[in-house]
Order: sequence, then structure tokens, then C-alpha cells
Amino acid sequence: QKIAVVTSPTGAAIRDILSILKRRYANMHIIIAPVKVQGAGSKEEIAEAIKDLNAGFPDIDVMLVGRGGGSMEDLWAFNEEIVARAIAGSKIPVISCVGHETDFTIADFVADLRAATPSAAAELVVKSKVELAANIAGLEKRLLQSLRIYYENLQGKFRRLASSRMLTNPLALLERPVRRLDDAVEGMIHASGERLRRAGEKLNLQSEKLKALSPL
Repeated sequence: QKIAVVTSPTGAAIRDILSILKRRYANMHIIIAPVKVQGAGSKEEIAEAIKDLNAGFPDIDVMLVGRGGGSMEDLWAFNEEIVARAIAGSKIPVISCVGHETDFTIADFVADLRAATPSAAAELVVKSKVELAANIAGLEKRLLQSLRIYYENLQGKFRRLASSRMLTNPLALLERPVRRLDDAVEGMIHASGERLRRAGEKLNLQSEKLKALSPL
């Protein structure tokens, strides 16, 4: 959403970067830190711009640091220690984009990522509208698939619940407890009857004994 560019304000690099960024994502917030990229004072300006962006714009998503092609002497500012330390110490992710594909500087090795050219750096940080549309379509498709699977699982749970004995025959839940209660009551009645029978037999036996002892 927010990109910073540390480069010359008049070179081909800034024109290429802005052209690609605006074509791919017109609403991109771009902060340009204009600096000298070669000659006396260039290394200090580049390092200071990187530090100032970190201090003043901590919400920047990525920073492009570089320039277009040139001789080894033209690119030398990006080999300087002060620039390397500023890039390495940046809390904002830095993409170095110095010169052409065959050009390498110390900045490339201390940055978070190296792009072969400034144009390649712009293409790395911002996807085209076609790519964004394809990504959004893919996300929508995966979301719909997830919702369909969730809905089908939910339907399955409802079907299993609806076909369970608890809903189709709620009284079935009471069958086993009632059966146990009936068995217990029947057992108690049987035991009580057995005790009464034995008590009656004892009573009859005692009655017979008393009759046998009676003088009458």
C-alpha cells in the first residue's frame, strides 16, 4: 500500500519505476526520496534518506533503493560502508535495484532482496491488475469451497441428529430405566410374598403344636 523510492529524481530509474507502479496499481501511495546517486556527497544523501524514511514513515511497506545503469565508478556510492550500514539497519524492508542485471554492489548483499533493475523491483513489489484479479478469484473460489464443505458437514450432523432415537422416539430413552424399575418392583413383591409364605407356614406349625399339647 505504501512504497518509498530512494533514487535520483531526474534519472531513467524513477521514470521506469513510477510508470510500472502506476500502470499496475494506480492507487499506490508512493514516497520519493530524491538523492544524488553518484559523485561527491551521494553516499551521505542515500544513507540519510534511508534513515529519514525509517524515522518519519515507519508504516512504509517496502523501500526501493537504487539507480539505472552506469560504469563501476557511477555505481560506487552503493558500495560505500555508510550506505551498506543504513540499508542493513533499516527496519523497513529494502529492495536494492542498482544498475543492470550484471551489475552487483555491496548494497545488493545487505538488502532484504535484490532486483536486477529498477523496473524489475517495481514489478516485484506490485502485482498487475490481472494477477490481483486472479488472486481474488482464487480466494473467492476457496472461500466458497470452504463454505460448501462446512454446510455439507452441518447438514450431515442435522440428519444424524434427526434420525437418532432421542428425536424419533423420545420415550425410548425411558425404556431401560422403566424396565429396571419393573424388575426391581417385581423382585420386591416376590421376596415379600416368599417371606409371608414362610411366616404362614411357621404359624401353622406352631398352631399344630399347640393343639397337640391341649388336653381338650
